[in-house]
Amino acid sequence: MPPRTRTSRPRFDPALEREIDAVVAFEHSDPHHVLGPHPKGDGLVVRAWFPGARQVALVTRGASARTMTRRRDEGFFELPIAGPPAPLAYRFEVTAPDGALRAVDDPYAFPPTLGELDLHLIGEGKHERLWTRLGAHPSTQSGVRGVAFAVWAPNARAIGVAGDWNGWSGRAHPMRRLGGGVWELFIPGIDVGATYKFEVRTSEGALVQKADPLAFAAEAPPRTASVVHDLERFTWGDDAWLESRRAADPLRSPMSIYEVHLGSWRRVPHEGNRSLGYREIAHDLATYALEMGFTHVELLPVAEYPFGGSWGYQTGAYFAPTARWGTPDDFRWFVDHLHSRGIGVIVDWVPAHFPRDSHALGRFDGTALYEHLDPRLGEHPDWGTFVFNFGRNEVRNFLIASALFWLDEYHVDGLRVDAVASMLYLDYSRKAGEWVPNAFGGHENLAAITFLRALSETLHREHPGTVLIAEESTSWPAVSRPTYVGGLGFDFKWNMGWMHDTLEYFSKDPIYRRYHHKCLTFGFLYAWSENYILPLSHDEVVHLKRSLIDKMPGDRWQKFANLRSLYAYMWAHPGKKMLFMGGEIGQWREWNHDGSLDWDLLAAADHRGLLLLLRDLNRIYRVEPALWEKDVEPAGFRWIDANASDDNVACFVRYGADATRPLVFVGNFANAVRRDYRIGMPWAGEWREILNTDSAVYGGSDVGNGGVVHALPTGSHGFPASATLTLPPLGAVWLSPALGRPE
Repeated sequence: MPPRTRTSRPRFDPALEREIDAVVAFEHSDPHHVLGPHPKGDGLVVRAWFPGARQVALVTRGASARTMTRRRDEGFFELPIAGPPAPLAYRFEVTAPDGALRAVDDPYAFPPTLGELDLHLIGEGKHERLWTRLGAHPSTQSGVRGVAFAVWAPNARAIGVAGDWNGWSGRAHPMRRLGGGVWELFIPGIDVGATYKFEVRTSEGALVQKADPLAFAAEAPPRTASVVHDLERFTWGDDAWLESRRAADPLRSPMSIYEVHLGSWRRVPHEGNRSLGYREIAHDLATYALEMGFTHVELLPVAEYPFGGSWGYQTGAYFAPTARWGTPDDFRWFVDHLHSRGIGVIVDWVPAHFPRDSHALGRFDGTALYEHLDPRLGEHPDWGTFVFNFGRNEVRNFLIASALFWLDEYHVDGLRVDAVASMLYLDYSRKAGEWVPNAFGGHENLAAITFLRALSETLHREHPGTVLIAEESTSWPAVSRPTYVGGLGFDFKWNMGWMHDTLEYFSKDPIYRRYHHKCLTFGFLYAWSENYILPLSHDEVVHLKRSLIDKMPGDRWQKFANLRSLYAYMWAHPGKKMLFMGGEIGQWREWNHDGSLDWDLLAAADHRGLLLLLRDLNRIYRVEPALWEKDVEPAGFRWIDANASDDNVACFVRYGADATRPLVFVGNFANAVRRDYRIGMPWAGEWREILNTDSAVYGGSDVGNGGVVHALPTGSHGFPASATLTLPPLGAVWLSPALGRPE
């Protein structure tokens, strides 16, 4: 067993002595100034810091190992080297207390891995691809393989990297502070898969361990460490998809979105009810989405989150896919596979707030770094979370980089921004005295507005063809209008008013619907004030709100008939479509994130019929341009009769770009058949009944028009022609011209 080296204290420069003491005490902001090789007289001195080591020897090429002198009992070593102070190639042989020997390269012999331009851009809040510099990056420096770590923490007294290679002691690998509050260290000898945190000595002297804000991977909860991951190891195969996306116009294309929580879409009951992994679910979900005719899937947040019950809406790591269902490359494979099958991928993204978990962003360096210190600005009363400080350059940079990251590195086709209303209003969900007015005395969050506009401009510049969607529930103007005309720059906004009114109407017994007819018609007064998505989301089937099928009135048959007619009305209505999983099979119970959808329900004919209706709605929708080409233009819509409240009937026409192939929607929301019901038609001639929700195939009573309607040149409802129809009970029909517009 090697002998323990003797501690020696020759006279030092007092300033250097204090620096060594600071390293030992984990108080030094620039350990490279003390550790590593340094000129001394006519030669060099090499200093090393290995807490707890019994002995350290220095090894250079062609020379035997030289034992270093211990300068501090805690593990500070030094060795002078005679000769010209030329660059020195060396390694350490470190003897542990148990006698184990390991060879390591010196972390303090390498230059910084960030340049002045990086630091300037970070300080200005303009480093759009922040993740390429901060975080943990496997790399080779001076021929040595290791990981370059960097983190922003301007108010820390010291920071170290704690990991599974150093006994989780950040004190063993202190970092140096560069400009703008960025700390950096290259650690040789570790690689992909290493787990780590940053150990922070706060300005008040406390020690906290924090997950990396820009980690590319994380341990599966409940564990909270970050994981080193190499973003360069995955090979994509979706070049053709990305090229077609760049040329697309989402506003004038079909968009039918299937909203999915990956952990509960389908589970494996014979394996402990476990969730499917990213690669497992990719094939089944793509096949299902294709069969059902959806154009996109939208995923509840996939960025790592500590509490499963938040469904991802309390994000803990803004650059790491959750490890619950696999690795980052598994998620890339998921996206790549869906693209290969022609399905777009949208992910929910949460920049409005973040959780208070001790390992996460909150009070990261001991101060309110990412959040406001004042709880009237920095704490969300509804969710018990912190609110981002959108007025801080570095925070805006962090969030915009996160959004760009998912489009750059994971090729997602869009982001649905959660809780936008809570960002826009300083008094959101706050009582008088619980909020701080802006500089003009108003309740608008001016910093958040600036952030959202910068976000939309950046994403549209860098990734044309992708979509940015706002979940915004108020009457804030121009959410989906370009920033150059004063808008926020989103492509789409969820139409929450339509959702509430529609569910309110369809939840009423038909006998009372005449008194609520405006719930069907009011939305058309503002239908083109924004570019809308019609959402029936996860939020509507949780928290005792009941499932969609259970919201419907009447007996079992009537419930299914009502829901079928609601879907036909929704798919004919202007606006893109979004349905949460389970809605297509008529799931009776509310969604449970810890269980699977009730797929066994499809053994029943009425549930299977509802599924077939959704499939046919999507298939017809995608081939009928009248249903999407002019979604964002009033010219794409015309009422036939908006006032038949006593009949519980609504009918209108949708038009495409050339107006030669309109689609007529007629909904009879009464529970009685209406025969010889006359409506105006765009022109005389034969019209095909291309959809009837009362078809026996869907579980209906098969009341309808035999597949064909003949319109006569007798005007009605302001149209030059009209037709008499048989309207099924609690049903809807779609009509399309058989031959196109007559000359």
